[in-house]
Amino acid sequence: MRQVTSDEIEAYHRDGVAVLRDVFDATWIERLRQGLDANLTSPTSRARVWDRDDGGRTMFWDSQAWLTVDEYRRFVTESPAAAIAGEMMRVSVVNFFFDAVFVRSPGSQFSTPWHQDEPYWSIEGYDSCTIWMPLDAVCRESALAFVPGSHVAPSVWNHYNFGTLNPDRHHDADQSDFSAFADAAVPDIDADPGAFGVVSWAMEPGDCVVFNGRTMHGGSGKLAPDAGLRVFTSKWLGDDVRIAFRECGMDPDHTAVMTAHGLGPGDRPGTELYPRVWERSPA
Repeated sequence: MRQVTSDEIEAYHRDGVAVLRDVFDATWIERLRQGLDANLTSPTSRARVWDRDDGGRTMFWDSQAWLTVDEYRRFVTESPAAAIAGEMMRVSVVNFFFDAVFVRSPGSQFSTPWHQDEPYWSIEGYDSCTIWMPLDAVCRESALAFVPGSHVAPSVWNHYNFGTLNPDRHHDADQSDFSAFADAAVPDIDADPGAFGVVSWAMEPGDCVVFNGRTMHGGSGKLAPDAGLRVFTSKWLGDDVRIAFRECGMDPDHTAVMTAHGLGPGDRPGTELYPRVWERSPA
């Protein structure tokens, strides 16, 4: 892999997000595309359709498929992703958390609601990040967008319940309700993106965005009629992360699988479900 630069690392900690160009070669992109084909053929029990419009266009989501899709597993354990996460977060160890795929059919207009990730997750800590990888070229207007600096905002937001975004079986989806814990509503970022300093980037396969679990993001989608978008994301955990089961609900909710593996609140994520993939070499 090419080494991430000090400027990229500084941007990540200053803004909560950084774009990295040309860090995954064509072999990894093709391997993930093959894995995604297998994933779409045999979705996991967590799979959802987040949107289906009158024209039949959809946004498909699935998670933790790395446990059954060999191409995903090899990416987690063999690709540069864990090292990238470790260098960007400036941590000593990195555990894999979970994968998630987002597949929009051509012309989909579904836009991701603005949110932070960590409040939905069965963990807490500053040292968590996502690597967002498009497997297709994506223009800036259709790529995931971010509010720089929001990873250090003091507010607890009343986040969207993504469990409602499943027209096929919404009653089975993970549910979250932040209303009893929130300080404020998520601001209307789309009404004035400039006021929030919103950033996004046109990207090619091989590029990625790395962002902190507390960074506000959303707005991806709104594709041209002939443009689809396949995205593979991987979630990574660093030094200060500990397991937390949240009263507001979790999405994806890992309570059952964590408990089955002997993990509980306050524990460092581990076991074969959340393997340690990277350690910093001694100086």
